[in-house]
Amino acid sequence: MDFFKTSSLIFINGLHFPHSTRSPLSISHNEETERSMDNGARQPHIVFLPSAGMGHLLPMAELAKLLVDRYHFTITFITFSEYSSKTQEAFLSSLPSSITSLSLPPIPLSDLPEDSTIETRMSVAGARSVPYVRSLLLPLLSSTRLVAFIADLFSTAACDAAKALKIPHFIFIPTNLLFVTLMFHLPAINAKLSCDFWELEHPVLLPGFPPIPGTEILNPLQDRKNECYKWMLEHAKRYCEAEGILVNTFDAIEPEAANLLKKEEPGRATVYTVGPLIRAHAVAGEEGSQCLRWLDSQPTGSVLFVSFGSVGSHSTEQLGELALGLEASGQRFLWVVRSPVDLKSAGSNYIKAPSADNPLAYLPEGFLERTKGVGLVVPSWAPQVDVLAHSSTGGFLSHCGWNSTLESMARGVPMIVWPLFAEQRMNSVMMVEGAKVAMRLKARKDGIFDREEISRVVRVLMEGEEGERLRKRAKELEVEAEAAMTEAGSSSVALAALAEKWKSFPTV
Repeated sequence: MDFFKTSSLIFINGLHFPHSTRSPLSISHNEETERSMDNGARQPHIVFLPSAGMGHLLPMAELAKLLVDRYHFTITFITFSEYSSKTQEAFLSSLPSSITSLSLPPIPLSDLPEDSTIETRMSVAGARSVPYVRSLLLPLLSSTRLVAFIADLFSTAACDAAKALKIPHFIFIPTNLLFVTLMFHLPAINAKLSCDFWELEHPVLLPGFPPIPGTEILNPLQDRKNECYKWMLEHAKRYCEAEGILVNTFDAIEPEAANLLKKEEPGRATVYTVGPLIRAHAVAGEEGSQCLRWLDSQPTGSVLFVSFGSVGSHSTEQLGELALGLEASGQRFLWVVRSPVDLKSAGSNYIKAPSADNPLAYLPEGFLERTKGVGLVVPSWAPQVDVLAHSSTGGFLSHCGWNSTLESMARGVPMIVWPLFAEQRMNSVMMVEGAKVAMRLKARKDGIFDREEISRVVRVLMEGEEGERLRKRAKELEVEAEAAMTEAGSSSVALAALAEKWKSFPTV
C-alpha cells in the first residue's frame, strides 16, 4: 500500500531533503528569474514546524490539507529527524503532493540531564534548531511564495529563524483554549505564586472556565524548580509575541473563552479557533477490520470503547483492576491494551515505539475466556476514529488527550475520563465541569482506581440516567463540531480570514 511507502532522503550542505522535494539549489538562473518575476501570481506557501510525536503532527497535517484543498496553498513540513519513525515517514509520504517535507539534522541533546522532561527536550530542540531552520527557509524564500511560518506549542523558539528573515510567524496549539488561557495568564500567576500549583489551597480561576484545582494544572507546571517550568514561562511570553495563534478547538465546546479570546487585546496575539482538526478515517489494515467486524455484530450504542492513546499505560496492578472492573460491569467493551509500566511513568513511552511485549499476557488469569462473548481485547492499537464513528459505540473510557477528546465529540460519544499526563487533567475538568459531557472516576488514597469504582461508573454511563444525559449533550456537540467546519461555521470563517491575511502578505 502507498501509505507504507517511505520517501528516501538526499543531503544538501548537510541538510536532509525528501526525494520528492526538488532542491532549490538545482534551479537554473533563468528559471529562478522567472520565478522571482512571477512571485505575486504563485500559490502562497506556508512552513509548518511540529514538535515530536504524531499527536502534534496529525492535527497540523489536517490543517495543511484544508489550506491546500480550500485555499490552494502549498505546504512544507519541517520535522526533527531524531524523533522520526517509520509511522511518521509513512504518514508524511501519504499526504497530497502539494504538501512536502524536510528533515532537520539531528539536534544535539546529550548534555541534558537524563531526567529532563519530554517538554524540556522538545523546547531545547526547538531553540537549538534555529540556524538549521533558517538554512531550510532561505532556499524556500527564493523558490516559493513563502507567506507564513507556523510552529507548534513547544517549538516557539524556532520562530527566531522566521523573524530574522522577516517571515510572519504564528503558533499552532494542538490542544484547547483552556491551555491558551492558562498560558496567557501564567506570567501574572507565577508572579503571585509562593508554592507549587499542587500545594495551592484554592483552585485556579481562569476567565471562561470552571475552577481548576492546582493538582489538575498541566504536568509541566507542577514543579517550579524544574527546567520545564522555566521553558513554559518562555513559551507563554512567545505566544503573546506571535502574529496569531491557531487553536485546534471549536467555539461551542469552550464558548465563554472563545468569546473572550477572539476580542483584540493589546500585547496579546490574535486567537483563531480552527478545529476540530481530526482525521475522517484511519488506515485500518486487518487488525482494524477485525475491530469493525466485531462492532458490526453488536447492538447500537452498546459498546464502551476503552483506549488511552498511543502511549498511555498503567501499572500491572491498575491494569488488573481495570480488567476486572470491565468484567464486573457486565457491559460490552472494546479494549485497546498496552503493556504495563510503572504508574508514575504513564507517559514514558511518548516518543518510543510500542512495547514488543504481548500486552494480553498481563491480563488476569481467565479474563479473556470469561469475557469472550461480551468484550473484544486488542493489543496496542485500534482504528479509533472509525470505532468512535461506529453506531455500536456508546461510550469512551479515555485518557482525555485532546485529539481523542475531539474525535469523541465529533462523533457524539460521551466519555469517562481517566487522565494520565500532560494537560489531560485540565482537559478532564473542562469536559466534566465545563462541557458537561463526561464522567470521572474516583481514585483510592493510593491513586488506584479499583474494580468496584470502574464497574460502577461504566454501568452509570452505559445504562443510567446520567449516562443518557451525557449522551444527549454529546450529540449536541457533534452537531456543533460539524457546523464549525462548514463554510459558514465559526472555524471555517476564522481559517478563511487567516488565509486571506496570508495571501495579502507581501513576499520577503
